Amino acid sequence: MTDTVDELLARRAPTAARPLLGLTLLLVEDSRFASEAMRMLCLRSGARLRRADTLRAARRHLSAYRPCAVIIDLGLPDGSGLELIEELARTEPDLPLIATSGDDGTETAARAAGAQEFLGKPVPSLGNFQSTILACLPAEAQPRGPRIMSSETVHPDGVALQDDLAHAAELLRAPGDPETHAYVAQFLGGVARAAGDVDLEQAAAALHGSPGDTSGLAALINARMTTGAAL
Repeated sequence: MTDTVDELLARRAPTAARPLLGLTLLLVEDSRFASEAMRMLCLRSGARLRRADTLRAARRHLSAYRPCAVIIDLGLPDGSGLELIEELARTEPDLPLIATSGDDGTETAARAAGAQEFLGKPVPSLGNFQSTILACLPAEAQPRGPRIMSSETVHPDGVALQDDLAHAAELLRAPGDPETHAYVAQFLGGVARAAGDVDLEQAAAALHGSPGDTSGLAALINARMTTGAAL
């Protein structure tokens, strides 16, 4: 028997357990570890996820299709995510925008730029992620009936984490400048907070304070990569 159109559409309608079913989200995020966590949250919520790792890549994605919402990290290799938030708030006023950062002190600036919601990193729970996305969406995109507010958390595997560490190590090996070191410091600080590594977070903060001295941070990254231990 062939399914009717109504039956096919019903399968894609959001439910209490999968409230983001049928949505496509664009994530603008340079960390593979953070991206993998977001992918797992989307998978459990029913949403599809596309990723851009720079402002340039995000603009290229947005020129080709319109997602249901955009999640934008504030620290990117080619500029601040605030730039993209301000741009989209001006040119696409109906497009839901969610800022994300490991620094809670950036929420005020993100909302002032035009973000409707803010996701701290790491995201506390599946329920928190879903509620934040739904808060930006119109009534017709909301699931019917009572919500299931899950306290489940996600734990990406160490492969994505090792990729982030390798990327940071490569940047530190190259001839450095204060701007590059500032980017590495904020990038690794966010990765460390997401992974719960206090030592790495402190080392990244030290680089931010003394951008000319990379030896301590480089040694710590090398130790993490050598052991392959999850942070």
